Amino acid sequence: MTRPTAQIVSLLAKYTPCDVSDALVNFGSKTGGYIPNLVLRSATSSQVAGTAYTVLYAPKSDPRPAVKQSYIDEIPENSVLVISLPLSCQRASAPYVTVNNALYGGLMSTRAQYRGANGSVVLGRIRDLDEHEELGYPVWSYGVGSTAPGPVAKVVGINVPLEVQTGEELATDETNNDDQSNVVTINPGDFVVGDKNGLVVLPASSSEFVSQVVEYIPKRVEADKHVSEDIKRGKGAAESQKFWRSKI
Repeated sequence: MTRPTAQIVSLLAKYTPCDVSDALVNFGSKTGGYIPNLVLRSATSSQVAGTAYTVLYAPKSDPRPAVKQSYIDEIPENSVLVISLPLSCQRASAPYVTVNNALYGGLMSTRAQYRGANGSVVLGRIRDLDEHEELGYPVWSYGVGSTAPGPVAKVVGINVPLEVQTGEELATDETNNDDQSNVVTINPGDFVVGDKNGLVVLPASSSEFVSQVVEYIPKRVEADKHVSEDIKRGKGAAESQKFWRSKI
């Protein structure tokens, strides 16, 4: 059954990134959709879901022209802003990016919140931590800084695919260990779920797949509640997991 996007966002907002990852793993994902190394910097009790509204920054030396429109003034309601840099500016280890200037600040959160966005994710540095916290607006980032992006970076794409270095090389199957990847793509419109555990992306390219995942999540959560109850009564975890999850 194809569900409206707003309904999917509302359903996902009831669950944690861990719940979504469990579902994605059940359907064959090795990473569970997890985007590593992000830290929730503000509104740390928040649980957020929304559709990805993507923004690509690049160094000023990049040959692509700067986008003239203001991305923050076009951010859609119920979206999650996702900001990244090109792969050439990403690193597999901390601090994960080569740009030390913050790509995002308090005024951007003020505008995003007014526009009805549900949160912002910055695959780089942010600044103005107190402002985000005062707004009660959730922001994830790799790190923090003090300087605005203007002197070194420009926006070169809005609502474009973002390639993200995960720092992990995973074989795609057991027989072909040479076919490896440490890059994931976040597409505009993908579903984003986040809390203090981190951030998970559910690809929106197949409405049938999204429906399967959304239908599985509450069943798995309910099964694991029974497992927790069993464990508290002294039952073995492996036995209980096998029993309850087989009923999904």
